[in-house]
Amino acid sequence: MLQKVSIAIAIVFGLIFSLAGQAIAAPSDVNAAIANAQTAADTAFMLMSAALVLLMTPGLAFFYGGFVRSRNILNTLMMSFLLMAIVGVTWILWGYSLSFAPGLPFIGGLQWFGLNGVGLETTDYLKGTNPAEVLSYAPTIPHQAFMIYQAMFAIITPALISGAIVERMSFTAYALFVLLWSTLIYTPLAHMVWAKGGLLGLYGGMGALDFAGGTVVHISSGVSAVVAAYVLGSRKSYPDRIAPPHNVPFILLGAGLLWFGWFGFNAGSALASGGLATVAFVATNTSAAAGALTWLILEKVLRGKPTAVGAATGAVAGLVGITPAAGFVTPLAAILIGSITALVCFYAVTFKAKLQFDDSLDTFPVHGVGGTVGAILTGIFATTEVNSAGKDGLLRGNFNQFIVQIVAVLIAYAIAAIGTFILMKILDVTVGLRLKPEAELQGMDISEHGEEGYNEEFGERLSFNEPK
Repeated sequence: MLQKVSIAIAIVFGLIFSLAGQAIAAPSDVNAAIANAQTAADTAFMLMSAALVLLMTPGLAFFYGGFVRSRNILNTLMMSFLLMAIVGVTWILWGYSLSFAPGLPFIGGLQWFGLNGVGLETTDYLKGTNPAEVLSYAPTIPHQAFMIYQAMFAIITPALISGAIVERMSFTAYALFVLLWSTLIYTPLAHMVWAKGGLLGLYGGMGALDFAGGTVVHISSGVSAVVAAYVLGSRKSYPDRIAPPHNVPFILLGAGLLWFGWFGFNAGSALASGGLATVAFVATNTSAAAGALTWLILEKVLRGKPTAVGAATGAVAGLVGITPAAGFVTPLAAILIGSITALVCFYAVTFKAKLQFDDSLDTFPVHGVGGTVGAILTGIFATTEVNSAGKDGLLRGNFNQFIVQIVAVLIAYAIAAIGTFILMKILDVTVGLRLKPEAELQGMDISEHGEEGYNEEFGERLSFNEPK
């Protein structure tokens, strides 16, 4: 019996020493397993974040769709959905290369055309052995994962512009406009801010902080929206017969989807799961909540009643404001950013209404103004205690960063405004921008798409709701 026990003990100790010896003899295997696990976790996080950002475009469609008249609901939805088709193709062909491939300080090259050389590598290109060293700030995800995540930003950005030009622009002209805009305006801005060696950004540029798109997404789309609305002109019924939102539940649904998807927008911009993504996630929710609360308080105090549309708009304003700052600020700063942005946007919307300028769905007062406020506040509240890869802002004694943020905002304004004006004028003299007055009066669902959103009798709606 004792002999059997001794043999069993010897076998157990033999196995223990054998396993220990294997671990000591092959530390590289352990390190490789850890690296693979990190890559798998970060890749899963980034693909989920990309899906969340894509969801924002249908969310935007419902948010905008609730505001317009019922006879234009399908056209308004299509103005967002169309971007999923157009940019979903052009980003693969040339958009990604022009945005992120090594090139000039203001535009990338075409060496990644059609995703040539954009594969699943996660290591070699980080060592500088591949031109994709431009992605040295995303070391644990496949190159294509980064590419498809950025595609979702390129999709939703021009869709934001549609809010200023709904109910009157030819769908053909709009399709050509967003094709040209996404190529000639979005890609240079994305390259300048986010690509390695870009003119404005942290990776070899002047050092502007834009964690998830204050300049690239919101300022560019907001400024372009107001220029496009100016060139296009007002709706025929504006401002004499301003119709109320036809479906407020759609607005709340859209705002909710945007809030949900924004976690992928901001937290995903950390490009890895972990602490920085958590910082951005917390800041995003906090700012959105502060924005919605501030807007509701302003409505209650100044107008007597807090509205559902106000809650939705305030939340979106808070989300816009925190976008450039999400990975650089504390939660308390996020409250201030959300509240200040909502306050400024509230008065911007009011001022636009007094001017009687037909930016139909307040794209510039929310996205243009909100993006501007957020970018500037980033230069005030940013701290390296939150993100050591960033920079300190004005409150931390870095006045230079505050100035850099303002310069970046001005450059983004100039590129978006001048570029959009030229594109709109070219389209106006070639294919034409506006529908005929009778087609606009009839409604864009019928005139542009040959279908109706609610299958109602058009003649009855016209006689009761619209001027002859």
